[in-house]
Amino acid sequence: MAAGEHGGGILKQPMAVWATAFAAVVAFMGIGLVDPILPSIAKGLDASPSQVSLLFTSYFLITAVAMLVTGFVSSRIGGRRTLLLGLALVVVFAALSGTSDSVGQLVGFRAGWGLGNALFVSTSLAVIVGAASGGSAAAILLYESALGLGMSCGPLLGAVLGDASWRYPFYGTAALMAIGFAAITVFLEEQPRPARKTGLLDPLKALAHKGLAATAGSAFFYNYAFFTVLAFTPFVLDMSPYKSGAVFFAWGILLALFSVLVAPRLQSRFGSVAVAAASLVVFAADLAVIAYGSKAVIVTGVIVSGALIGINNTVFTELALEVSDAPRPVASAGYNFVRWFAAAAAPYLAPKLHEHFNVHVPFLVATGTCLAAAGVLAGAHRLLATAAADHTPAAAQPHPVPAAG
Repeated sequence: MAAGEHGGGILKQPMAVWATAFAAVVAFMGIGLVDPILPSIAKGLDASPSQVSLLFTSYFLITAVAMLVTGFVSSRIGGRRTLLLGLALVVVFAALSGTSDSVGQLVGFRAGWGLGNALFVSTSLAVIVGAASGGSAAAILLYESALGLGMSCGPLLGAVLGDASWRYPFYGTAALMAIGFAAITVFLEEQPRPARKTGLLDPLKALAHKGLAATAGSAFFYNYAFFTVLAFTPFVLDMSPYKSGAVFFAWGILLALFSVLVAPRLQSRFGSVAVAAASLVVFAADLAVIAYGSKAVIVTGVIVSGALIGINNTVFTELALEVSDAPRPVASAGYNFVRWFAAAAAPYLAPKLHEHFNVHVPFLVATGTCLAAAGVLAGAHRLLATAAADHTPAAAQPHPVPAAG
């Protein structure tokens, strides 16, 4: 969306919107929450880095598969009930995560958490747009702000609570989500249901569209690199929870600022495909530097990557929503189904590559996937530009469904 489309009215919203936005912040906090405490969890449960990284793998694997059913569920029981179901699952499984006595238990509870998060995240933006005042552009900006705030505050919360015990961040998240559940129960009325119910296979059928398939394929390679940084770097840095949390808090701040403020302006001037391709190439260079850098260089490279990830998150989300003829919830579900598989693979494969080769190889593989993502976009440039031009820009259409970061 162009910068100019972010009109006024973002602060003048009904309580239903603020309640949903608060819950969205906490939901996105859950993604980076475990970052600063990964080494502590490994030590506390006597587990290897690759075993602990399954916390991400199980979470995102379930999230990916759940994308095929979220539209099916929400189109039948309504947005409000879907949000509450998702929040309830997160509260239960986040609390259970804190009680784990083994990596296997924790991985299983994180999988249940991922199901709840998928139900909530896949519905939250559509609910915010439906309840917001000031048009969909203001609602989308509010949602993107919640995403960035959650991604930046998650590591900080994990560090503060995790300094006492690795279990406390899970209990803290459960408590915050319970507050979000109560707020949505009180302030959010049921939203109108779509005229047409979504089928289970509709998201997969939507991927037959070449433009959406190219976007999802590129996002798959990009997300592998993204989650190599998020899930593997804490082991390389080997810092205390506070120091690691500070690094990823700075990373998240840049992610939020560049996602909300910088990306729309770059898109307006240069076009979405060109911006994403260029950002991916720069991200690849950053990863190559991280691969062979000192600890200080790695810290700098990780923080800088937040800006590049923020740009790519926004651009890929809007490309996915613009290029397809399918309804937005369906197109978004198909896109997320593909890209979250990479988010599941990277946290497991990166430590394995480290164990079998050396610390440089995981980042070099991520460098290659970034370049592959840029190559897919470059190869589909004309197709994506034409498809996007044939559709109304994302901010102008009602009831979009997010790509969840």
